[in-house]
Amino acid sequence: MTKRILILPGDGIGPEIITEAAKVLDKLAGEGLDIALDEGLVGGAAYEATGTPLPPTTLEMAREADATLLGAVGGPQWESLDISMRPEKGLLALRSELGLFANLRPAVLAPQLAAASTLKPEVVAGLDIMIVRELTGGIYFGQPRGIRTLADGEREGFNTLVYAEHEIERIMRVACDIAMQRDKRLCSVDKANVLECTELWREVATRIVQHEYPDIQLSHLYVDNAAMQLVKWPKQFDVMVTTNMFGDILSDCAAMLTGSIGMLGSASLNEKGQGLYEPIHGSAPDIAGQNIANPLAAILSVAMMLRHSLHEPAQADRIETAVNQVLDDGLRTPDILSVGMTEVSCAEMGDAVCAAL
Repeated sequence: MTKRILILPGDGIGPEIITEAAKVLDKLAGEGLDIALDEGLVGGAAYEATGTPLPPTTLEMAREADATLLGAVGGPQWESLDISMRPEKGLLALRSELGLFANLRPAVLAPQLAAASTLKPEVVAGLDIMIVRELTGGIYFGQPRGIRTLADGEREGFNTLVYAEHEIERIMRVACDIAMQRDKRLCSVDKANVLECTELWREVATRIVQHEYPDIQLSHLYVDNAAMQLVKWPKQFDVMVTTNMFGDILSDCAAMLTGSIGMLGSASLNEKGQGLYEPIHGSAPDIAGQNIANPLAAILSVAMMLRHSLHEPAQADRIETAVNQVLDDGLRTPDILSVGMTEVSCAEMGDAVCAAL
């Protein structure tokens, strides 16, 4: 049965990196992988064309697709818009409407890039962490929220951090299932010493592991300590699970341990197995249109798509092997360039991965 993939290039470097990721998909399709690609608008590009960052046609295509591949959204030209019309709102709405509650963000250091990390090689060599971030709840979606004017005329911004038990339970089960396939170690990150919402998070996390996953070794860290430990001794972690905002921050911190945020993909999954796949690096407007962006995170996001939503693990392995081959060959985009390596453009890197396949 043909699997439908929705391509959303988005803004900034999104179209450039997604072009290279699509090359990989086209090559696999040419070898017999039964897929069909559709394309839609999201973010700033969608706002310019339709007046909204998530057009109804895009949302409908995403609902019908088996998986969605996204480039990036956002840019300085849209920062003056009302917050409801900004590109990021399109992405948040897509996550919410599709119920993409489980965000998987691997932080894996390619051995060829150990010298690219700002930490000592012995601290990060062999790094392989999976951060599981709750994606449709917490302070990013909680109500009430807004900016109001007080009686004395001063303005006040407010947001609400809220989690229901079932939201915590389902993300914990996702994290536990992943931990069971790895080293059976899980660290839950919260701020239970000052936030009642995450006091509940810790209580539910403990109950789920004790009652349903007794083989897992569960630990808890406050988010400030977790950030420090990621930099101090990152290899102590295997799987981490945390709230929407904490996961947003910690996963970017973990990404830089690997040498470049341009190397890491992500998956956002709902309960039906549909997924939104995207590199975690953002739209990088300062280098957009220069053909120097690193497309490997987008290509590795394709590998995650094949593994988690399209059930083609062998093809996912092939892509990851091809990326490793390209790195072994010494090819580097500017963000991961080091002495003795060969600098290539965004398009040349995509071509090289296809050749390695």
